Amino acid sequence: MNANSGELDLLGLEEWGRSLGAEAFPGLVVGLIGPLGAGKTTLVRAIVDGCGGNPAAVTSPTFVLVQEYEGRFPIAHLDVYRLKSAQEYLDLGIDEIIPEALLVVEWADRVKDQLPPDRLEITLTPVDETKRKVEWVALGKVAELTTVCDALAFDAV
Repeated sequence: MNANSGELDLLGLEEWGRSLGAEAFPGLVVGLIGPLGAGKTTLVRAIVDGCGGNPAAVTSPTFVLVQEYEGRFPIAHLDVYRLKSAQEYLDLGIDEIIPEALLVVEWADRVKDQLPPDRLEITLTPVDETKRKVEWVALGKVAELTTVCDALAFDAV
């Protein structure tokens, strides 16, 4: 396990997300945790930008559940806030998406037991209107990926 935390303003959060996107790859699962308005979708836009995709295409998938974007590879963006059970998550066929795409899951704490053990978890907590506390933990094999973990170092932002 590899973990860290820091405080970023919104521009810093975007830069940090682009760094993560630049090191992301198909098969990486990123779980986002935080309250409404914490910046989860803002972070997804930055990750998509770092992956070579169009950040302007990113919208919260709350009502459609899954949005897909193209970058250097496919990016699947899920919002599980409205799901009523773990089974609904499993019924989405996520296991088929994971090997082919970067998977970013908003409200990941709601399906934590269904996520693969090898993943990155990011928790966003509003400090004020312009700052967020960002905590991340790399679990399983993701903790061994030095390029990903180095991209998440807050002193690089």
